[in-house]
Amino acid sequence: MSTFDRYLLRLFVKVLFVCFLSMVGLYIVIDVFSNLDEFIGYGREQGGLFKVIGDYYSARVPWFFDHASGLLTLVAGMFAITWLQRTNELTALMAAGITTKRIVRPLLAAAVVVSLVAAANRELVIPEVRDKLVRNAQDWLGQTARKVDAVTDNRTDILLGGRVCFVADQRIQEPTFTLHRRHGDFGRKLVAESAFYEPPIPGKPGGYRLIKVSQPEGHAELASVSLDGEPVILSPMDTDWLDPDQLFVASDVTFSDIACGPQYRQFASTGELVDGLRNPSLDFGLRTRVTMHSRFVQPFLDVTLFVLGIPLVLTRQNRNVFVAAGMGVGIVIAYFIVMIVCQALGASGFLMSPVLAAWAPLIILAPTAAALSQPIWE
Repeated sequence: MSTFDRYLLRLFVKVLFVCFLSMVGLYIVIDVFSNLDEFIGYGREQGGLFKVIGDYYSARVPWFFDHASGLLTLVAGMFAITWLQRTNELTALMAAGITTKRIVRPLLAAAVVVSLVAAANRELVIPEVRDKLVRNAQDWLGQTARKVDAVTDNRTDILLGGRVCFVADQRIQEPTFTLHRRHGDFGRKLVAESAFYEPPIPGKPGGYRLIKVSQPEGHAELASVSLDGEPVILSPMDTDWLDPDQLFVASDVTFSDIACGPQYRQFASTGELVDGLRNPSLDFGLRTRVTMHSRFVQPFLDVTLFVLGIPLVLTRQNRNVFVAAGMGVGIVIAYFIVMIVCQALGASGFLMSPVLAAWAPLIILAPTAAALSQPIWE
């Protein structure tokens, strides 16, 4: 790596770092003052205001970087080139016989690195903090009642629903589980006062423990039901870890699928999305399939966005940093319009399949970027 490469990369990193700190700082300040009353209340219960704020935004900083990394990379690259133009360094370099391709090469490598860091953040960091991301400032402790997003377990044909749910203790209040097929003598509905989700452990399936069951009557005298050798409804009649007023409904539909739905899956890793699509109990729908395929193409799109913006600065020889930033924002707006339209078409099933919807933005934008940047590589 030459001295010039190190100089240009230091400039790129400085701009990237300052822009990120400025944007995330502005976001945090505005959001904190919008929810200050809630944070003060939580601080009384959880060891102080600053502890709550730190815990809350520690999950949102990776989320913010995931959404802003493409824009940050483009702005940093455009600022670096514009700075060289402003100080006449670019003119001196080109007079010395250094081509624009050689000048842009370290910035392109830096853009690739940032896109890979963003991908690692999406796959490794965000899934670890998603339990915090699905809670807002009004329900940070998970004690506020949420609407239940009723989900059908496709393996057992049981509709899992209820009046409201509470994230803190993974509880459904007044659950009503509707049986779309006959399961023993349990009738059409299972109604109880509460249902608690219990994850699977060795020797015991995951599912929902219904407490104070009111329907069907005499449920404690009914035998447990299995389907293809897998438990479906466990009864206290032949299950020693259930009390007489309880039932257990085995299901691979987790509490997060009921309480958070698509929002929770948005923060899952690609591996978890693939496992979910293979889960016979769930039907993630077209939107989640688009999201999964988009994970593979996103690093390429981030680099494409960078390549779209850099030629505008190099060819126009614009020395105004703020004009360069404005052009970058315009490129980003057009970029996101293409992505949103394609993904909306894929999620609706209209004109595009999920695979095509995920790859269509790259199919559209990559040739455009190549055409715009052709003078740079000549």
